[in-house]
Amino acid sequence: MSTDGRLLIVGAGQAGVQTASSARELGWQGPITLLGAEPYPPYARPPLSKAFLSGTATQDRLALRSAEFYSDHRIDLVLDERVQHLDLAGDGTGSAVTDSGRQRSFDRLVLATGAEPRRLPLEGAGLAGVVVLRDLDDASVLAGRLAAADSLVVVGGGFVGLEVAATAAAAGVRVSVVETASSLMNRVVSPVTAEIVASAHRAAGIRVLTGLRPARFVGDGHHAVTAVELDNGEHLPADLVLIGVGARPRDDLAATAGLHCDYGVVVDDRSVASDGHTLAVGDCANLPDPSPGPGPAARVRLESVDNAVEQARAAAGTLVGAPPPSRGVPWFWSDQGSLKLQIAGLARPDDEVVVRVGKRPGQHTALRYRGPGLVAVECVDSPADFLTVRKALTAGVELSREAAADTGVPLKQHLSAALTSAQR
Repeated sequence: MSTDGRLLIVGAGQAGVQTASSARELGWQGPITLLGAEPYPPYARPPLSKAFLSGTATQDRLALRSAEFYSDHRIDLVLDERVQHLDLAGDGTGSAVTDSGRQRSFDRLVLATGAEPRRLPLEGAGLAGVVVLRDLDDASVLAGRLAAADSLVVVGGGFVGLEVAATAAAAGVRVSVVETASSLMNRVVSPVTAEIVASAHRAAGIRVLTGLRPARFVGDGHHAVTAVELDNGEHLPADLVLIGVGARPRDDLAATAGLHCDYGVVVDDRSVASDGHTLAVGDCANLPDPSPGPGPAARVRLESVDNAVEQARAAAGTLVGAPPPSRGVPWFWSDQGSLKLQIAGLARPDDEVVVRVGKRPGQHTALRYRGPGLVAVECVDSPADFLTVRKALTAGVELSREAAADTGVPLKQHLSAALTSAQR
């Protein structure tokens, strides 16, 4: 397989940077161009809702790599240039036309175009003070408005919304969270874990409302938001509203180029798209569920640093013809004020839940079972349990429900016994 061609990576986020880095490390000899639509050097997004928003981390501290890294690894980092059109040939070669009118030819193409925040088609959605959070510009706008805000309403009880809510409450802002579902983070955690998290936020002074949805955003005579009207008729005062209802993959470019897309660019476990040549990684990709254990889903789209790194490494291996790397179990984390939530594995709503309550108030581990097997774990302020179960999930070590429920013995000890038994 030739490794001396021109490699173009569209998207300079975590997945794009990791693909460029890993491709060079694995032996790609040809030119590598990393094309970013934003004017800023590649940066980490998770701190935007926490450290950056609170002012404890500057933009410089968010950088994924130093400026010297790109020159040392012969990666041509091009910023503030967005691809408008792709021409793909049958052999995977082609060209990309950017908004500046420049045409960039390539021999291999990687799409790392990420995702964009969903918005709500409601009356008043265009009012000043109704914002989203996805990139550095969004975070800068939110930070500026938050500094002058008295009341914030967060629409959506997912990771980003809850992280911003906790950051704002710690700064003295009056905060309400509105979640349409019956519990927070209902697509990713069990109701018992969701209630632990909700209780922690309520204890921090945040009003948490579930089972309600916004009906419209109310403004004043200056086109600025003043309240959120809920579908039960209640008005929540708000001089700032964050819409945190998820993101959609940026797959329009791929779809227009003729690649198969289905809520993301459809790829195989080597990150290869439907044409057999183009690769797609990160938040824009729809991939086979990498979960070990019983009954994985057919396909998933994962938004996490872990997936961006793992999938990018798989793509780099594909580019140079290396054997596919083994994948660990998918994992996620969310720092919400003083609360740390860690998840390993992909659970489903009908999975059985076994709860272990920790020694400290609020400390909590929920193990998720599907059929006979352990498939996921949710840990609140229990990092040791998280690391132990994550390793067990990756290794395929089984832990019985009875052992999981026995809180008199540490999980690490239970799993060590299970591993010993499996090796006999």
